[in-house]
Amino acid sequence: MPPPDIEAEPDGYLVEVGPAERIHFLDWGGPAPWGVDETVAAEPSDAAEAAGGSPVLLIHGLKATAWSWTAVARRLRRVRRVVALDLRGHGLSDAPTEGYTRDRLADDVIAVVDGAIGAGSRVVLVGHGYGGIVAAWAAERLGDRCLGLVLVDGGWQDLAAETGLAPDEWLRDLEEPPEVLRSMRAFLVDRSAFDPASWDADEERAARATVVEVPAGKLVPAVRPHALAGSVEAIFAYRPELVLPGLSGPIVAVVAAEDEEARKRPALAALDRLRRLAGRPAIVVVDLPDAGHNLPRYRPAEVAGAILGVPSAR
Repeated sequence: MPPPDIEAEPDGYLVEVGPAERIHFLDWGGPAPWGVDETVAAEPSDAAEAAGGSPVLLIHGLKATAWSWTAVARRLRRVRRVVALDLRGHGLSDAPTEGYTRDRLADDVIAVVDGAIGAGSRVVLVGHGYGGIVAAWAAERLGDRCLGLVLVDGGWQDLAAETGLAPDEWLRDLEEPPEVLRSMRAFLVDRSAFDPASWDADEERAARATVVEVPAGKLVPAVRPHALAGSVEAIFAYRPELVLPGLSGPIVAVVAAEDEEARKRPALAALDRLRRLAGRPAIVVVDLPDAGHNLPRYRPAEVAGAILGVPSAR
């Protein structure tokens, strides 16, 4: 695993996906292909793969932004072309009142792949939590253009069946306590306390990108209520057993397991059986014990390693 490139900074771009609908992404670049001038390469995807591996697109989780992948992107960019997008309604992407559906979310991902890496290019898709669901839908649409799918602590669960909750019930549990949002200082103290060892300037920037400071000094979530509600509706509409078995490329599931029961992951076992029934390779499970859900922050080296280990992307 290469060390993080601590000097790297990404460039930000927008790709238009519809009238008044733009998706923002961070382009972290990657290694220069040996003997290839990227400025004259016929296809960006050719240049990226000539550098030693398939390009990687990172998709963040609910209420996060592309900056949440910084610790992972700093490692990957030494050996791969790396792009991270802001899902619609999140970060610097537009927040339309509609479009939080399977097809539109997949369209957003494909637009970024084509715009950032090259039309018709091949890519490894990586999603965290909600981003894993969007990545799975996009992988389904991309077909052979998706060289592998990495699900980081999400994307294999049917939350509607698993929780028995309605989307609005689950949505209420996402609300931040008022004392956390009373000031930026209170918010950052709360976020740093999740795991002090991994808190640094990059994590502070990622945290700041998820809130907006109003003139009175208090904070409000950066994700508008309608965008959050639409995203949760999409999560509850996801049926992994109807998507994952039909994918042609390898699937890696990176599991945050805080206890032995969590490591059993019955949902993963069921999906693994479906893959075998469909005549496809089993889902590869990377089990990270003693880790919380935010693996891109808590275990970036292991997450990057899982991404680099996707068989067809080597």
